[in-house]
Amino acid sequence: MSQQLASKRVRDYMARNLVTFTPDTEVLSAIHQIVKHRISGAPVVDRDGKLVGMLSEKDCLKMALVAGHEGVPAGLVDDFMSRDPSTVDADDSLLDIASRFVDAPFKRFPVKENDQLVGQISRSDVLRAIDELY
Repeated sequence: MSQQLASKRVRDYMARNLVTFTPDTEVLSAIHQIVKHRISGAPVVDRDGKLVGMLSEKDCLKMALVAGHEGVPAGLVDDFMSRDPSTVDADDSLLDIASRFVDAPFKRFPVKENDQLVGQISRSDVLRAIDELY
């Protein structure tokens, strides 16, 4: 099985049509998009489309705690996003990505090719590949 999974590439299973946010997006608007699109998080990009962070469900829950306890307005994505996210390359093998997911505290990796954001791969994408193989 591992040999077959090693032959599969991220580019063949990654999501390409991504919901993305900018740092200046209102975090409540981002939460609405996460719920609407039934996703667990999304890349945060600057005005040039460069990846600058990730916003996850967990990050959004932190916003709820801060706003609830401190009585402050929700804020911007920039206030809650994870910075400098771990990324993978579109040509990485799914076996390598499965290994990284075992140790990762998150459910998705942004996918880059030639230093450009081209997609996102999730744990469920890797499981889909395993399911197709067997």
